[in-house]
Amino acid sequence: MIVIYHDIGGTHSSAVAANIHVNKLPWDDVPNKDALLSIPTFDRIEKKDWGRLIFMGKDEFGASVYTMCRQFAPMIVLPALTDIYNILNNTSGNEGLYLVNTSPTVNSLMAIGGFLSRRMKFVIVGRPIVTYGTLKAYKNIAGLVGKVKEQIKKDITSNPVN
Repeated sequence: MIVIYHDIGGTHSSAVAANIHVNKLPWDDVPNKDALLSIPTFDRIEKKDWGRLIFMGKDEFGASVYTMCRQFAPMIVLPALTDIYNILNNTSGNEGLYLVNTSPTVNSLMAIGGFLSRRMKFVIVGRPIVTYGTLKAYKNIAGLVGKVKEQIKKDITSNPVN
């Protein structure tokens, strides 16, 4: 199984979601800003990292969890990932592949702070804004992760591996 949390920048909502998923951040409580800033990829993805899968760890189901910056091209990147997964796993139904768009959890503070920090390279102003916005959005991000884990558990229960 593979879980890929993706969004435009791959460095805020997706990084937090993946770290919640692999239990490096709490799912039931909002951490402090230092916990977010300690995530190696939080607000640190560079242009060279765009389109790359960044491994975050394994979850309790044995799934490998990744993040990905897909910029503004989900219609190209996601079908390519799906096709490669299906080819390598000799399947056609994406069984065990979870592509999770974290963009709906992004609030305006995250967007503004992320733009200032990552695009404009004005980190000293942008990082505190995006961090504050992420803390405000944290429960929504954790809720999304909870839904993904519920789906994985349901899929495992209904399709046990021999």
